[in-house]
Amino acid sequence: MRLQMLGLCRFSYLGGTGFQVKHEEIEERRAYLYDPARLARRWFWFENITLPGYIAQGDPDFTLVVMTGPDLPEPYLSQLHELTEILPQLRLALVPPMERHLDACMAAVAPHIEPGADVVGHFRQDDDDAVAVDFIQHARRDFPALEPLWSRSKRLCCDYSRGVVLKGTAEGVAVEPWVVHNTGIAQPIYLAPDAGRTAVHFQHWRVALSMPNVMMARHLMFARFLHHDNDSGAIGTGYRWPAEGADWNDLLAQRFCIDLPALDAAAREFGLPGAKRPHWGA
Repeated sequence: MRLQMLGLCRFSYLGGTGFQVKHEEIEERRAYLYDPARLARRWFWFENITLPGYIAQGDPDFTLVVMTGPDLPEPYLSQLHELTEILPQLRLALVPPMERHLDACMAAVAPHIEPGADVVGHFRQDDDDAVAVDFIQHARRDFPALEPLWSRSKRLCCDYSRGVVLKGTAEGVAVEPWVVHNTGIAQPIYLAPDAGRTAVHFQHWRVALSMPNVMMARHLMFARFLHHDNDSGAIGTGYRWPAEGADWNDLLAQRFCIDLPALDAAAREFGLPGAKRPHWGA
């Protein structure tokens, strides 16, 4: 059986809908997304939080589509092109603004779906969060045990729900151990290749209304970064896991290839307050 692992990461994509931070006009959204200071921060998070884990994946058989607009300001557009040489699994999708965000996401992902695959494990990846270095390995290894559930409707979600929440403010980065239900990170959705949908077509926090939803919390699998520029700052429904005496520098380096001291220094240098939105960090 061929299981394709296919992810979508949206990097400052300029579209009409699909965001919790609202703007009345597209030019207002463009000014917000392409603000030079914001883009500098977003690139730093992307380069230092998201990318390292994918570069170090133990199972290299995956595709990560990075979706952005063709007018993304330099130097970031050129840097994304350069990343395709560093990370051969990365595909760059330049999608013009589209009113329906899900249509734009499908336009980005569809060319990369393997028609010969039996199952496609779609996953969403925010550009400031991380998955563990063995995420792809687990998502592929665990599927055979779940296949009977998948075969009923050709839909299945596997929620790797054990992770850490990193809270970045002007005082640095605080680390909290959390098990979060359906956070959207490290949450593959297995579909048939002709399903015509991706992971983002399903609201991750209520995915159980659409398909069987299996939770696995044994391994530390995601890192969620909360900071001032988040589109959504809520942690979600969950509870803390015991982590007394944890060496976060070592754990984050081993599981995600994240340099916590460097991240902490950057948060202090950027001097960002906690986001002024309901439920931020709760």
